[in-house]
Amino acid sequence: MNRALVTGGCGFIGSNLTRELAKRGWQVDVIDDMSNGHLELLDGLNMRVIPVDFLESFYEKHPPAERDTDAVHVIQGSFDDDRICKNISENMYDFIFHQAAIPRVLFSVENPSLTTSVNIGSTVKLFEACIGNVFRVIFASSSSVYGGADQMPTPEYCEKHPKSPYAWHKSSIEDLSEIFCDLYDIDIVCLRYFNVFGPGQYGDSPYSTAVSAWCDAIKNDSPLRSDGDGTQSRDLCYVDNVVHANILAAESDQSRFDGFKGRCYNIACGDSTSNNMILDFLQKRFEDISIVNAPWRAGDVMHTQADISRASEDFEYEPLVRFWSGFEKTLAWWGLN
Repeated sequence: MNRALVTGGCGFIGSNLTRELAKRGWQVDVIDDMSNGHLELLDGLNMRVIPVDFLESFYEKHPPAERDTDAVHVIQGSFDDDRICKNISENMYDFIFHQAAIPRVLFSVENPSLTTSVNIGSTVKLFEACIGNVFRVIFASSSSVYGGADQMPTPEYCEKHPKSPYAWHKSSIEDLSEIFCDLYDIDIVCLRYFNVFGPGQYGDSPYSTAVSAWCDAIKNDSPLRSDGDGTQSRDLCYVDNVVHANILAAESDQSRFDGFKGRCYNIACGDSTSNNMILDFLQKRFEDISIVNAPWRAGDVMHTQADISRASEDFEYEPLVRFWSGFEKTLAWWGLN
């Protein structure tokens, strides 16, 4: 049985990943400080909620060796807590899916030292605990490391130009992963997510795409905001594709590489959809909606589109759900079908 720790497992992507791992029979622990997490995203799972301050006393009554493998343990606390690092160092997990971060780009601009401390400093501590103690770490990176690439579709070898502290954090951990894999007994793979959307992504979430913001607006009879002229386009990736990629990367036999060694992969659909295309669809679907124009958002790139051939070649990743199908699933989750 595979044993996993999912950091940020009560968040949008982490909760979807946790659900799929549990469905597949994995033994799963979640660590989440609940700053962006929601327990209701794990509703329906057999789970035990454990504040990290009570973890040791919980283990005294329920030794890990005797745990109910069907139950997901949701530990509420910081992913770099000493007790979590102790669990890792005692070989409690085979895989670490590191999804947690302070994700707000604007917040990182306004609070660079705080966000750097968590997104870099705490991640270094987590990775250090993993040395020699886990089979593989799967790190959630971001397409923001490109900072608006000129080449479309964008391959991984394009030069990185992070435009915010948050993007720089992701880029720095990618660099650190390669160094750690070279120096220590650890294998890390970095997955660059492109514009993830789907069920579990709230409209006011720091991870929110325009899709979730527009769904939230329709649900609440509010105007839909259109930034700029709407011609900007994104490689919008349904969350099931990201979950699929994480599990493929975890289970991949990388003997021909002698491990991933910090290698980076684009995770997306490989196509692109404009804001105007989506808004036109919504206007036809919901005749009473209104759209308000807004200025271009500072720091926004015009287009994103991923080259996913490396992930396809190295661990057979292909998107399971294309945009329009995923959009219908997302509308249904919002009760807008």
